[in-house]
Amino acid sequence: MNVQEIRKEKGLTVQQLADAAGLPKRTLEDILRRGDCLVSNAVKLADALDVTLDELCRDKKIS
Repeated sequence: MNVQEIRKEKGLTVQQLADAAGLPKRTLEDILRRGDCLVSNAVKLADALDVTLDELCRDKKIS
C-alpha cells in the first residue's frame, strides 16, 4: 500500500490523516506498519487522501 508515500506527498501528519479518515491514530499506525488493512479502512483512507483505491493499493512506485 502507498499510504505512507501519499500521506507524505500531501504533507499530512499521521494524526491529520487519521482524523480526516475518521480512524483512530493507533489503527492508522498499525496499517502503516503492516502495509495492509480492511477494505472499509482503505476506502476511508483513499477518500481522505483524494486518491482512488487502485492508487492507494498499487505496489510501490518503481523509479
